[in-house]
Amino acid sequence: MNKVLAVIPARYESTRFPGKPLAMLGGREIILHVVGQALKCRRVEGVVVATDDDRIRQVVENNGHRVIMTSRDHACGTDRIAEVANGSDAEIVVNIQGDEPMIDPLAVDMAVEALMSDPTLNVATLAVPITDMGEFLDSNAVKVVMDNNGMALYFSRSPIPFNRGKLPDAPRHKHLGLYVYRRKFLLEFSQMEQCALEKTEQLEQLRILQNGVRIKVIVTDKDSIGIDTPDDLKRAEALLNV
Repeated sequence: MNKVLAVIPARYESTRFPGKPLAMLGGREIILHVVGQALKCRRVEGVVVATDDDRIRQVVENNGHRVIMTSRDHACGTDRIAEVANGSDAEIVVNIQGDEPMIDPLAVDMAVEALMSDPTLNVATLAVPITDMGEFLDSNAVKVVMDNNGMALYFSRSPIPFNRGKLPDAPRHKHLGLYVYRRKFLLEFSQMEQCALEKTEQLEQLRILQNGVRIKVIVTDKDSIGIDTPDDLKRAEALLNV
């Protein structure tokens, strides 16, 4: 039994970047970079790629890694993760996005440890401080605000918190798209109906909050580049060459 299982959802079709998981970064496919980072996590006992595409399966398996073929009908990565979790006996499931080749293994471990140390928690995620105003105003960068205990209050594509100019700025944080779930809750979450907030912001995690479930936010200083477009790939390539 893998007590902590990392699942990496990867699909070939992408509106903005078709074939993204197999795009080359530093001489290796993006998906292999993600698997490599996941394997460095001390708290993760098993790593599997979840895909519906045979091209991705072949690349991953040819490099000695585990793949589970999933349904082509999933609307999002969470549903793909849930399919894998449904056939697993893992206690904790880590959702590592297939387009995050620079995710920090130590930060992943910290998020896993949050659930290990608090049996009342069902979900944990990551955030990084925002220091660039352009990123703060960018709707592609999801922002998160937390309470004094590090629990998420809200996620938004808008710049939150809004400063009316009368007080010093409150801390600004960008959400990193990694989630750690208790397996039981993940299966429940995948069956919940989309809520109004989720539909408005196009952010799945708002379904969790609107259903009254807490999300622990672990703040790290290690940013991660999510590769959504060919331009993002160029940025990641430049960072690798620094």
